[in-house]
Amino acid sequence: MKLKTKYIVFIAAIHLLCLVMSYFIFRQHEIGFFMIAEIVIIISIVIAINLYRQLIRPLIYLKQGVNAIKDQDFNVKFLPTGKGEVDELVDVYNKMIDALRNERTTQQEQHFFLEKLIQTSPTGIIILDYDGALKQVNPKAQSILNAHPEVFEQLAAIQTGSSKMLKIDGLRTYKIQKSRFIDMGFERVFIMMEEVTAEIFAAEKQVYSKVIRMMAHEVNNTVGPVNSIINMALLQKNNWEQEQSQLLKTALQVAIDRNQNLNIFMRNFAELVKLPEANKKKVDLVLLIRSVAELMQFSTNDKAIRFEFQLPADPYLIFADVQQMEQALINIVKNAIDAIETTGTIQFTLDLASRKLIISNNGKGIAENDTEQLFSPFFSTKKDGQGIGLTLVREILLNHGYEFSLKTVAPQCTEFSIQLS
Repeated sequence: MKLKTKYIVFIAAIHLLCLVMSYFIFRQHEIGFFMIAEIVIIISIVIAINLYRQLIRPLIYLKQGVNAIKDQDFNVKFLPTGKGEVDELVDVYNKMIDALRNERTTQQEQHFFLEKLIQTSPTGIIILDYDGALKQVNPKAQSILNAHPEVFEQLAAIQTGSSKMLKIDGLRTYKIQKSRFIDMGFERVFIMMEEVTAEIFAAEKQVYSKVIRMMAHEVNNTVGPVNSIINMALLQKNNWEQEQSQLLKTALQVAIDRNQNLNIFMRNFAELVKLPEANKKKVDLVLLIRSVAELMQFSTNDKAIRFEFQLPADPYLIFADVQQMEQALINIVKNAIDAIETTGTIQFTLDLASRKLIISNNGKGIAENDTEQLFSPFFSTKKDGQGIGLTLVREILLNHGYEFSLKTVAPQCTEFSIQLS
């Protein structure tokens, strides 16, 4: 039973009792006392009604205030009534509502700012729910997960509260930070993926450029004088008149050849360091691909390798440095040839819709352990490899602003894809 109902029942019972008593007074012909009793009862009823109104008003205010808070309507405020006790309650309620409204406004502003910051952040942000499943993903993180769905499994394996460097396709490097926060009393996890590819490339280039320059300086300073001395000795014909001197002459010639090979070896490294900015002009990519294929057809040695083309019949123009792009394609095709043991196919596919060039081969593929190191300087899976071929390709394509990747997408199917825009 509600409080106001109890009050009404109580007042009604008292006044009913008073009426019964006044009835007995009337039966005893006590008219004077009866009139006095009736007046008192009437006054009591008036006072009771007035007290009821004064007592019930705070309850009404409380109920309205509770309903407003339940509806999260923090704009409802009450006006003073002129009654001290009620006005004190009204004042407390109004101050509480003002505080709640300000707090709600502040929280909403912070929430909208944080949401905007997450959505526009160049850092990939992933927020998990209480069960560890994806709850919220910003556009940067979504683009990474769309391109590499397997990354989420690697992220799940990272221990919460730690950071790790993650390399994807041997090219892009991300700094992963996995941490936790408290939401409604429960722990949740968020992951931040910051790309540091450009910084790592710059640091790598600074280091290997310094090393290569130092090596080239020492090699040139040594090989030049040595070759000069050997050539001067070979020009002295009287030194080689005797038959037993021919063996020494042959050895000296071999030394010159080896020094020349060393110069070529260092020149290859120097090309990587001295790569200029791309001098972009209109280039027919279809014609360039066919030209490179014809050139590399003679480099297949004794292997039975067939070139296949899925190219448009019309010219396909791109803005590129023709010499640099030719060198990049040559290195890519050379790696594809080396990946094929005896018999295989190298296919050139130019997808006009996605503006993507794919050079695929059905060779042995890339070992999983080698994937992260593919474009690292001086890394090579070949016995006599220098480890600069793919690094040079990387620098050329970065010079042109092209996205690219190299991966084995299926057994005996390895693709080098270049996004031309």
